[in-house]
Amino acid sequence: MIEKNLPFSDAEFQRRLTKTRTAMDTAGIDVLFTTDPSNQNWLTGYDGWSFYVHQGVIVLPDADPVWWGRNQDANGGVRTVWMTDDRVMGYADNYVQSTERHPMQDLAERLRGMGVQNKRIGVEMDNYYFSAKAFAVLQAELPDATFVDATALVNWQRGVKSDEELAFIRKAAAISEKIVDGLIERVEPGVPKNEVVAEIFRDGLRGVDGAWGDYPAIVPLLPSGSDAAAPHLTWDGRDFVTGEATFFEISGCYRRYHAPLCRTLFLGKPPQFLLDAEKALAEGLEAGLEAARAGNRACDIAHALAAPLERAGIERGARCGYPIGLSYPPDWGERTISLRAEDESLLEPGMTFHFMPGLWMADWGLEITESILITEDGPADTFCKRPRKMFIKD
Repeated sequence: MIEKNLPFSDAEFQRRLTKTRTAMDTAGIDVLFTTDPSNQNWLTGYDGWSFYVHQGVIVLPDADPVWWGRNQDANGGVRTVWMTDDRVMGYADNYVQSTERHPMQDLAERLRGMGVQNKRIGVEMDNYYFSAKAFAVLQAELPDATFVDATALVNWQRGVKSDEELAFIRKAAAISEKIVDGLIERVEPGVPKNEVVAEIFRDGLRGVDGAWGDYPAIVPLLPSGSDAAAPHLTWDGRDFVTGEATFFEISGCYRRYHAPLCRTLFLGKPPQFLLDAEKALAEGLEAGLEAARAGNRACDIAHALAAPLERAGIERGARCGYPIGLSYPPDWGERTISLRAEDESLLEPGMTFHFMPGLWMADWGLEITESILITEDGPADTFCKRPRKMFIKD
């Protein structure tokens, strides 16, 4: 008997399954095949670094879900999912990266065995983990099935977090605070970037009391000087130097839950334009948090942020946030709501976002961000409690 260390209660998993089945019914989907590893985890608890091969969860209307994947990864399935062992199915290793056969042939055989080969089957058409070849093979193998685009169907069910999930995000936030405190202390002129990143990982993985650290879905991002105009650069072995700002985009992670936090550090005396931008950004953050209330819309946050920035002559031209929670590489966002002027999605209590109004100009950048919780009443709460400012080290 394998002892399992499930992250959530049975009632929590059943809540998620019920929400997903309701969404399937609304979309006219009889069977759902979800390949997104975050959705697999959310529905079943499956957790393993196996998403580089074809795998997924089959959600049926009247039976427990099935986790399906590579045969050797089925060993991880029986150790991490809440279902019984017979709901874990593996395909032979000769399907892996083969030019003669494809894992979707095995999946089609499984679906035929379940008697759903002529049903309406939902698949995530626009997802990192479901390829064009996979869809083509599945269509060829199941000619009587009707395929429905179920992109983000499960993602939307994840938007409002349960109390159990919020407890995990708070643990991730405590790790984020530890990481930021450490890098502010360690960054000095002459210190190589990779040395600081090594300590970021050390702090993140060691975690805090009561919360061990997991690997984040995005690696640390920390461009300096003019490179900070490019938001997604990582690091190299060059030293930090006086006269440059560096923003640090990091997140603690606990059992796959994230709480991203970004802060900027300037070594030396900042130029006035950067101080002016910091002031406008801080004002915009406060206005956005005030607008982030249940019943308001996603665009209300974006508009509140934009006003003080525009008064300072700064135009961002990008969204300023996205939902966060449970994620795997390459992204810690949930890929549903965007905090931007065009998105009129209603904000609900229990929703969590990375309020991310980064400034990336032609030759400089500045990031001060917060992971936030939409509360029952009043403005959004921040998971991390660190000053919303640009840190300066003379």
